[in-house]
Amino acid sequence: MGIIGRITSNLKLMLQRPPRQQFAAICHRTKKKTGELEVLVITSRDTGRWVIPKGWHMPGKLPHAIAEQEAYEEAGIKGKACREPFGYYSYMKRMRGGHQVLTRVQVHALEVKSLLKEFPEKGSRNLEWVSCQEAASRVDEPELKALFLAFGKQTNPVADSLKIKANVA
Repeated sequence: MGIIGRITSNLKLMLQRPPRQQFAAICHRTKKKTGELEVLVITSRDTGRWVIPKGWHMPGKLPHAIAEQEAYEEAGIKGKACREPFGYYSYMKRMRGGHQVLTRVQVHALEVKSLLKEFPEKGSRNLEWVSCQEAASRVDEPELKALFLAFGKQTNPVADSLKIKANVA
């Protein structure tokens, strides 16, 4: 490797940033009539792809509280998120200006207590309640697919998410 190659390689290493961190919620509920588990998927505002509610760090808030806040803002969900993460996934976040940054997402299971008719991002996203299998088929990120599939295998998502973590990373 020549001098230019070494300089380029060193420059790339110096400019690499650690992954950015976001916090997210797998919002879930049980159908009253059938007892079937449903999870929420929403569309992103920019590309329209299927995702889960997530957002950046908020000073003074714990990760599970950030997941609860994002579920409210993006989907009108009120509920209780588990303090311990269910798992993790990574994706390339498109930033303003078009550049992409590696982003690590810490995912918390959130049991839905109520759905609000009015919420900050109402009208800017589509929301759908689906099976874990269907959610896995809709999302693009392989690690998020794996999280949905692992979540669907649990018999009691609230209790199980406290003791069985997928921790897909």
